[in-house]
Amino acid sequence: MPNILVVGPHPDDQELGMGGTIALLADQGHNVLLLDITDGEPTPRGSRDVRLKEAAEAARALSPPAPSNPVRRHLLDLPNRLVEHTLENRHKVAGVIRAHQASIVFVPYFEDAHPDHLAVTRITEDARFDAKLTKLAMPGDNGAPPLYPTWLFYYYATHLRIVPQPSFIIDTSAFAQKKQAAVAAYRSQFADHPPNQAVPAMIAAQDAYFGSRIKAAAGECFFTREPIGLTGLGSLFVPSATPRTTH
Repeated sequence: MPNILVVGPHPDDQELGMGGTIALLADQGHNVLLLDITDGEPTPRGSRDVRLKEAAEAARALSPPAPSNPVRRHLLDLPNRLVEHTLENRHKVAGVIRAHQASIVFVPYFEDAHPDHLAVTRITEDARFDAKLTKLAMPGDNGAPPLYPTWLFYYYATHLRIVPQPSFIIDTSAFAQKKQAAVAAYRSQFADHPPNQAVPAMIAAQDAYFGSRIKAAAGECFFTREPIGLTGLGSLFVPSATPRTTH
């Protein structure tokens, strides 16, 4: 099965944007690695130690019951609020792509109000290319061979008040509770921080809406700039619903 890398500017971005999909993919047997570009600090109610513990708890919440295939995390440890699109940072991410041998990479949607999100997405887009360069070692690649990830998909964890126009939606109904538990693990950012206490409920409502678009209880949406190849139409079918009456 393809190895999967989910890149987040800060711990909790991956869970908010695609926590259900992460849990689903791990449950299917994929080797899923969450790459945290920063530790997310400083924040009003957090600290480095607290955020690292919360991130570890969230990864456990998304992991399958069997301990053989846990969702793993890796902290690149660039400075929060100061992430820059540089060649050095591109190569650091490329090293992680190689070390993980990631065939599929997820990054935040490329339109955002947060400079860290914009920088991380641009860094990862270029790192995807850098990871395939031969005769050039990348930091932390542990001697792994060059590769070009087959797919780069965008998940929605944007700070802009935009309505996503996804390329596809993944049915995450069976993993909605795991996502809720993972988001709840970030107590310093949500439960203990009054301005953000409504965020988990807002995310659940968003997932319910996008799930309804595919006749599911919950769904997470994604965007791609590249066409998706199919070998058939079976996976496109969704459960039938009562048709609307037309006049």
